[in-house]
Amino acid sequence: MADHRRNADQRPSPDALLDAARREDDGRGRLKIFVGAAPGVGKTFEMLQSAHAKRKAGVDVVVGVVETHGRSETEALLAGLEVIPRRRLDYKDHVLDEMDLDALIARRPRLALVDELAHSNAPGSRHPKRYLDVEELLSHGIDVYTAVNIQHIESLNDVVAQITHVRVRETVPDSIFDRADAIELVDLTPDDLIQRLREGKVYVPKQAERALEHYFSPGNLTALRELALRRTAERVDEQLLNHMQANAIAGPWAAGERILVCINEDTRSAGLVRYTRRLADRLHAPWSAICVETRSAQRLTEVERDRLADTLRLAEALGGEGMTIPGSGRHVADDVISFAHNNNVTQIVVGKSTRSLWVELLRGSVVHDLIRRAGNISVHVIAGEELAADPVARKTVKTLERNDSFDPRPYLMAVLMVAAALGLAILIEPTFGVVNVDLVFLTAVVSVAVRYGLLPSLLASVTASLCYNFFFLPPFYTFTIAEPTNIAAFLFFMLIALLVSNLAGRVRSQAVSAIGRVRTTESLYAFSRKLAGTAALDDVLWATAYQAALMLHVRVVLLLPEDGRIVVKAGYPPEDQLDDADLAAANWAWSNDRPAGRGSETLPGAKRLFLPMRTGRGPIGVIGIDDDRSGPLLTPDQRRLLDALVDQGALAIERVQLVEDMDRVKRSAESDRLRQALLTSISHDLKTPLAAVLGAASTLRDLSPKLSDAQRAELIGSIVEESERLNRFIANLLDMTRLEAGAVVPNAALHDLGDVVGSALRRAATILAHHNVQLDLEAELPMLQIDAVLFEQAIFNLLDNAAKYAPLGTTITVRAARHGDAVLLQIIDEGEGIPPEDLETVFDKFYRVRKSDQVRAGTGLGLAISRGFIEAMQGSMTAANRSDRSGAVLSIRLPVPPARAALDTAA
Repeated sequence: MADHRRNADQRPSPDALLDAARREDDGRGRLKIFVGAAPGVGKTFEMLQSAHAKRKAGVDVVVGVVETHGRSETEALLAGLEVIPRRRLDYKDHVLDEMDLDALIARRPRLALVDELAHSNAPGSRHPKRYLDVEELLSHGIDVYTAVNIQHIESLNDVVAQITHVRVRETVPDSIFDRADAIELVDLTPDDLIQRLREGKVYVPKQAERALEHYFSPGNLTALRELALRRTAERVDEQLLNHMQANAIAGPWAAGERILVCINEDTRSAGLVRYTRRLADRLHAPWSAICVETRSAQRLTEVERDRLADTLRLAEALGGEGMTIPGSGRHVADDVISFAHNNNVTQIVVGKSTRSLWVELLRGSVVHDLIRRAGNISVHVIAGEELAADPVARKTVKTLERNDSFDPRPYLMAVLMVAAALGLAILIEPTFGVVNVDLVFLTAVVSVAVRYGLLPSLLASVTASLCYNFFFLPPFYTFTIAEPTNIAAFLFFMLIALLVSNLAGRVRSQAVSAIGRVRTTESLYAFSRKLAGTAALDDVLWATAYQAALMLHVRVVLLLPEDGRIVVKAGYPPEDQLDDADLAAANWAWSNDRPAGRGSETLPGAKRLFLPMRTGRGPIGVIGIDDDRSGPLLTPDQRRLLDALVDQGALAIERVQLVEDMDRVKRSAESDRLRQALLTSISHDLKTPLAAVLGAASTLRDLSPKLSDAQRAELIGSIVEESERLNRFIANLLDMTRLEAGAVVPNAALHDLGDVVGSALRRAATILAHHNVQLDLEAELPMLQIDAVLFEQAIFNLLDNAAKYAPLGTTITVRAARHGDAVLLQIIDEGEGIPPEDLETVFDKFYRVRKSDQVRAGTGLGLAISRGFIEAMQGSMTAANRSDRSGAVLSIRLPVPPARAALDTAA
């Protein structure tokens, strides 16, 4: 019967119904995302197969953009599907193909296929990112199928970088993923994916070999696969919960474990929270802690209120979700079970009852009620002896005593309102009769209860009853009641007046309490939003100090550790000095992670009260407060509010510090990588030419009489060549040092491009001796505002790079032409080209693409130096691959100076 009654009372969640209605009525299309752990698992293949199934079912399907990456089995699935021609965009002398969004919207299919959700659109497109194109398609009522790899999800970017040591630059906001109507995980085991890679079904052979050495290791793929499974499971779990709430399904559906712990003001609650955390860790399940606020909550002592608030904070600090829910007036067990059903909870943790048998018989047992009414939900009843030994720490800061001084004004107003009701009753009694007089008095009683609370309303009830007896019950103007029926009427009137006043007074008290909580919650929510949008530590500290001062009407200082000591970082009003007593209290609070100073048990003579700011990682700072009054600073409610403000501020400070730590770690890792690369370069690129010079010179010294003139000339040439190579290496190191120090200031003047290119070719004649050099400079190129020395060095480095990576006997082309308000210079070779994933990283310091013989060439500084020089001259430099054949294209774009500037320089 209990189950039947609960199902009958069950109602769909208004929020879930509203969300479902919004999805149905907003006219937006539906989004389905095919998710994979890594490239090559078959996301596009699965998406095309699903599209064919839809097409056979009569759905109008159009391909907006699908990237086959040369995979024949994927290309075969495009047959039979209508494909919108792509739009061609010119960008830096390259023609890029992008999805034609306008044509796709004009075609208005029922279903559009848009591959590679994280793709960055070419400049000139309406949206910078493809997921924004998808958003626009959905807003036009077009359903979209799309695909994305798990490493492109924004919130997982750092995790993926830590696993793979590759920072993914193209990301998709989690909100896009979370708003998807359907998620389909396309899964493949690491062994199968590696086999596909070796068979050339993911990348071409050279790229596949490089991928196997770095990204596609079995460990990386296993970790990425787990990320994809977990993230997809989280989204599916949210969809399941929304479905259950929208359809009033009581549950639980144990598709995944969810744990709920019930707490109250009892000393054992902290132990229950810690037990639940351990249980959740074993089950890898989310968990929550709730407190049901009943009428008895108004009678809690301040110590009990503190204990309850700290227990909820403990739950949040341990990774759970702490919340207080209002009681519905029924049994507490009903409220807990209702919450569990609405949130698909599968296990409930509760402490063993300590009430005596007689109390349980009279008032009932929450534990027994939970067990009886839980249905399919498991209930863990935990004994209390060991839990009571581990409570939350007792508050040691003194608080202001409640000001309960007697205020006679509400009672006087109660008497006056009853007197007014008496006057009105005397006026209407001849017309409406005595039977309606009592309603006038009841109205006055309710008004007093609503306006002034319980005790004044009780006085109004007694006064109204006496007035009713004295003026309206015979014999009149005495308190004597002659007729038994009038005695009953008087008693019922008095009883009803007392009940109504009591009820109205309690409602008023609850309303006032609720209004206070709402205002506090609104302020805390606004504070949390402000902190969420703040990235700088100084801004976070200022916002925390200002909010605490505003809500608590105190002066605030914030101290953080610096160089082994605690120092003032922010304050409101601005404050940067502490006296010796305050500084000692702040240092003690920081060192011992306990309150110190005014109103505490330690150093109470200080002017300020200092409280440690802590997170799950430990203490991160200290907050100090004071005002112009003497004695304790805060009321118990204000102290709990300060705890909430401190917690939010501490988390924001920790977030900023974590970002700074990550940046510091990145810089350290980059420094280590550069140091290792430099040592490697020195050990190879410095030792090799020195060994060659030393060997040739030793041979000349020891065997010169026995050598022919041709042999001596060859050895001398070898010494010169290796010395020049060594000189280039040292020059590159010096140039990179100058660039990183910001010491490169171009001495710009007007120069003819042909002269500078010719000078660079003459310098590189020895390097280019085994290649064919083709010079293709457009006639009448404008003069350029450049530093001839730096520009020549940049061109020389590009020629040196082309000679290293292009096979002997091939052609290296130097081409220059004007494009609008810029001149484009290109160095084009006929080598193997640059791997697509390396087109940007080739300009990193010490980065070197492997040659076909797996031997690294050069120092990896030439291109980085060239880009630095060109950017110092207001130009840009990019890398690309040839479209007509294999080979790389390194392009320099420099602005053409305005005619006025050219004349001024010439003059």
